[in-house]
Amino acid sequence: MPDIETIIKKLAEPITDELEVDLMGILVAGDKGAKRVRVVVDKKGGVSVDVLRSLSKGLSLQLDAEDLIAGKYHLEISSPGLDWPLTTSQDFMRYEGDWLKVSFTDGRPVLEGENLGLDSAGCLRIGTKHGEQMVDLKQTQKIIRTINWEKVAGRQKQKKSNAKQKS
Repeated sequence: MPDIETIIKKLAEPITDELEVDLMGILVAGDKGAKRVRVVVDKKGGVSVDVLRSLSKGLSLQLDAEDLIAGKYHLEISSPGLDWPLTTSQDFMRYEGDWLKVSFTDGRPVLEGENLGLDSAGCLRIGTKHGEQMVDLKQTQKIIRTINWEKVAGRQKQKKSNAKQKS
């Protein structure tokens, strides 16, 4: 018999397909008294609150109709956040252009740069200030999105400069 996460995934997929979002993960945790069902979804450009609300309503109705979870449960629908690890080719396509932080299994220093996508061999192309670098995914421990603080700081300086010019 399939586990509860697999059953919930099958219930959620038609709804996520209709809402045009990617189902990234399902986690069911807690004891018999109060389970927490966490469903993580996203799409290129992010998901709106209305989409999250629609998914929550639709999946909640499905879960209640199927009576899968004995007792009370709390359904949590969310987007992944920056610390969600990128693991699939869909992840790298969805977040192409985003700033990534790559940790390696062999102890090399962390690499940060722009996600330029995967090449035909499945290697990650990272754009850094030193040019494009290729990363073999088999040699990575974890890849997450992060914020390019140099770019953010540059925008702040530009805004201040523009404000001074207008004065």
